[in-house]
Amino acid sequence: MKRLVLVVAAGALALGLAGCGAKPVSLDVEQAALSAIGFEAADPSPSATPSRERPRMRGFLRKNTLHGEIVVDTKDGPKTVVVQRGEVTAIDDDSLTVKSSDGYTIEWAFGDDMRVRERRDTIQPGEVKVGTEVGVAGAKDGDRTVARLVVIPLKR
Repeated sequence: MKRLVLVVAAGALALGLAGCGAKPVSLDVEQAALSAIGFEAADPSPSATPSRERPRMRGFLRKNTLHGEIVVDTKDGPKTVVVQRGEVTAIDDDSLTVKSSDGYTIEWAFGDDMRVRERRDTIQPGEVKVGTEVGVAGAKDGDRTVARLVVIPLKR
């Protein structure tokens, strides 16, 4: 039930950012959130209901979404899910800083269970370089923003 609420919340994030419907298919909220804004990570579950609107919506989101957050109510209490796309401006052993094209910058602490995906492969955080375009998703933890998923998009 908790995952369903989080997936629905990720869909709500996509709705709020785009102003119309997008339906993530992943059971992982961070992956769903990044997928909703156009970053692809390996997702073994295909969509049960293909839609002609989905590719057009993904294109719109891929080009226009920069960052956002949504608060969802879970059985453990409220959780703030955060997504951002932008360029890595700094990286060290326990965090990375990402700046969106509108100048909005977040320092993301590395979560214990963080994954970094490039070309559908998992890589080590240290392999990410300054200047790399990324999509990041995670959660607020007090004043910190904790990354759970970093995706380096395929070059188009």
